[in-house]
Amino acid sequence: MSRDGSPAVPIQSGVLPWRFKGRKKAEVLLVTSRRSGRWMIPKGWPMPGRSLADSAAQEAFEEAGIKGDVDPKPIGTFRHVKQHLLLGRIEIDILVHPLAVQRELSDWPERGERSRKWFSLSEAAMRVDSADLRKLIVRFGKVLKAKSTA
Repeated sequence: MSRDGSPAVPIQSGVLPWRFKGRKKAEVLLVTSRRSGRWMIPKGWPMPGRSLADSAAQEAFEEAGIKGDVDPKPIGTFRHVKQHLLLGRIEIDILVHPLAVQRELSDWPERGERSRKWFSLSEAAMRVDSADLRKLIVRFGKVLKAKSTA
């Protein structure tokens, strides 16, 4: 239960994988969901003995075959509706950590189940279904733009 007495919303952690292409243009990596094929960020349930950031980095490896530096400080959260096999339709809050991608692997655990693709910030924002995730991508893009000109 939350403080106001309403049922607590489960939390997952995810990463917003990013890189600079040619040191100037920021890009974001998205993956497709297994069931719907919609573009989304890598995310998953917290893992025992790991921080939310480390859990999210592990999900990025499993879902997208990427490794890099995950920021322990999240850039925000967004609400996601998930179709759970046993529980049906549930709402989840996803805590998003930026992940500076250093390596893309040619093979990874969920390679045959998902696609991954790099998008410009504006295209990534258009491709995701969640308006709140879209806002996070746009806001983080402004941070990256400031980094590229510094």
